[in-house]
Amino acid sequence: MNLPAFTPLVGDSFELRLPEGVGLRLLLLLEARDLGPRPLGPPGDHSFSLIFRSNSRSHLPQAIYAVGHPKLGDLELFLVPIGPDAEGRMRYQAVFN
Repeated sequence: MNLPAFTPLVGDSFELRLPEGVGLRLLLLLEARDLGPRPLGPPGDHSFSLIFRSNSRSHLPQAIYAVGHPKLGDLELFLVPIGPDAEGRMRYQAVFN
């Protein structure tokens, strides 16, 4: 995955698939940000960060989660809770180094 794959999807919803019985949550992609060249990556390859907001006020622990999007298909993302937004909905960050 690279930043150009996510940039046009800012504002889109992603499905966060939780274990059976826990249900499904939606994540809104708020931001896709370039973090500069990857330290050990090939020339021109950049690290980047994604910020999502949950549709729920409860939060999940940092972990690898199954996430889906119609254009990208199924992904596994390591999501870290970074605090609630002004409305109390939890935000999560995924960093690609």
